[in-house]
Amino acid sequence: MPIDQALAAAAENGLDLVEVSPQAKPPVCRIMDYGKFKYQQQKRAAEAKKKTARVEIKEVKLRPKTETHDFDVKVKNVRRFIESGNKVKVTIMFRGREVTHPQFGRDLLQRVSEEVSDIGTVESFPSMRGRFMHMVMAPKK
Repeated sequence: MPIDQALAAAAENGLDLVEVSPQAKPPVCRIMDYGKFKYQQQKRAAEAKKKTARVEIKEVKLRPKTETHDFDVKVKNVRRFIESGNKVKVTIMFRGREVTHPQFGRDLLQRVSEEVSDIGTVESFPSMRGRFMHMVMAPKK
């Protein structure tokens, strides 16, 4: 159908003439309400975005000399975060001369990973960055 005739048909119905496929020979056009089409497209995109699972990285900080009760509370928090589907970054903070004994931090991180091994796995193993030692845990699939 010629362009003039298509434009007249669209105006007659109070709609828009929208080019759907410009690369086709001849180009394909469609008579539709363009505003309504854009609105529906936007709604579909928002619905798809709403359904995607968001994974946050929560952080739990410990010290090498953390006592057992405090350690248990921190492990309980790690469990809660993993059960809710988030990743957990466990950080050991060293102060002063504690840095000279990184094995205490590794032992603590090993204990944390053993405590939550039933629901989580270690995603990145303990690594030292300055005065901090980090380990990332993720939920088991």
